Amino acid sequence: MNGASGNCLILFEDYDPERLIIPAHHDVVVDALFGTGLSAAIESRSLGDLVQRIGEQWNRCGQMFVSLDVPSGLLSDNAEIVGPAFPADFTVSFTAPKYANVFSPASKINGEVFVADIGSPPDLLEIQHSSLFRADKTDATRFLRNTRFTDDSYKNKRGHAFVIAGSEDYSGAAVLAGNAAMRSGVGLVTVVTPRSSKDSVASRVLPEVMVRGVVETENGTISEAAYVEVGDLLENSDSIVIGCGVSQDESTKKFVVKVIENRHQPVIVDADALNLLSPFAGSLQKPARSKGIDGPPLILTPHEGEFMRLLGTTDKDAIKDRVAAVRDFAVKHNVILVLKGERVLIGTPDGRVVINPTGNSGLGKAGNGDTLAGILAGFVAQAVQFEIDIFETVVAAVYVAGMAGILPKRNTANA
Repeated sequence: MNGASGNCLILFEDYDPERLIIPAHHDVVVDALFGTGLSAAIESRSLGDLVQRIGEQWNRCGQMFVSLDVPSGLLSDNAEIVGPAFPADFTVSFTAPKYANVFSPASKINGEVFVADIGSPPDLLEIQHSSLFRADKTDATRFLRNTRFTDDSYKNKRGHAFVIAGSEDYSGAAVLAGNAAMRSGVGLVTVVTPRSSKDSVASRVLPEVMVRGVVETENGTISEAAYVEVGDLLENSDSIVIGCGVSQDESTKKFVVKVIENRHQPVIVDADALNLLSPFAGSLQKPARSKGIDGPPLILTPHEGEFMRLLGTTDKDAIKDRVAAVRDFAVKHNVILVLKGERVLIGTPDGRVVINPTGNSGLGKAGNGDTLAGILAGFVAQAVQFEIDIFETVVAAVYVAGMAGILPKRNTANA
């Protein structure tokens, strides 16, 4: 059936592949061949040829290609590309995004994804016991609304983020994390770094960021003895981020363990601190509290290599199913796990996993992890002050960090 209407060509399941011609006067090609019911690669040779021919003509004449629910040829609950698939510029998914809409490599076929409300009964949606979710802008706007600046806002009302970062060789990590925390909207930021790195860090951070140098090892890393020096900060801060550029040293490891074991607030563990705690035994938790999280929340932020070290394995198959691996780890160790990568996954001890859709390849460079860690510290410190759920805060922070990589840089020359 030829669904041509005006300048739009619509392809339905019973369309004859032999009649397929996509002339230049069609502005939009809408793919409605297959939906969520496809469970295997397209077996019909004629339909496979049809999708293949569409792919070969993709954008040759400048048409816009739009798929409904999922591009034909993709399996809605599978991230793999199992055969020929319709190469969409845009995909309109109904009611909720599907696995293939958001996970690579299948997601690369979708183009930009929009979720359309088609009147699915809210009561039916509520009773679905899904444990996999996609973050969206409402997660970020809700957090920003709850932490908005008011006439009576001042620094002590907006939280104090404590950044433990840097070493002789990696002072820039402390700068990136400290600046990101300060820009998050938090009231106060203090960076603690080895004494020999203090001047280097202080000269490059924002002037609002406080910097304290502490006793260090012979290798220029934070010493275990520094724990006593920062007792006041450990007691009075609302969040702690530890690990950015702290390097590898046994004395530093003992310092990291002491900070985590004796925490009174949420702690974000990143970078070198993750490696110092690998493989992760889960022995750093505290007595159980509400919402399935033991003690003040522990938030781990590994990339895939660090995650494998936390798991104590070199077998990449252990994280082939990233969702299952994140869920299992978060549940087993009672932590919030932020697994970085092409699609950041956020797991919580109650088994929920949230997929973050924001970000792009421009974020795949040195220093971006330090920046994310700082944003998390700033958001979490505000959450403590405003009594906001920490898991929801982490979701919002990751979403905002990804958006920062997407939005065009603001030109402030004439501001």
